[in-house]
Amino acid sequence: MDVVRFIADVNVEKVIIDYLLENGHDVKWIPDYDCEISDEELLKLANAEKRILITNDKDFGELIFLQKRVAAGIILLRVKGQKAQDKVILIKKLLQNYSDKLLNHYIVITKKKIRFILMEGIL
Repeated sequence: MDVVRFIADVNVEKVIIDYLLENGHDVKWIPDYDCEISDEELLKLANAEKRILITNDKDFGELIFLQKRVAAGIILLRVKGQKAQDKVILIKKLLQNYSDKLLNHYIVITKKKIRFILMEGIL
């Protein structure tokens, strides 16, 4: 599997960051930089560095689909119960089976399925 460049929102659990780093991925975790960054600024940073944004925040859907902002790729974690270890398992499945679909997609991960939405205005 190729190294993927990620940027993780403040609401992404450290166990997920640790998993990605342990598996050789390039991860920038926002709490290490600026916990006060706005969603718009975070999206700009992700785009400037061509990183896939990982978040638990549904507001990025509005930025992408209603405001027509572009993104290198977004992974939205929508796991009920919010167990971080469950999210790690789902991200592992995503990376093992769908690594070719990370770029230019808005990806919604739930316990039951992974949904891919191709984004317009591709970088």
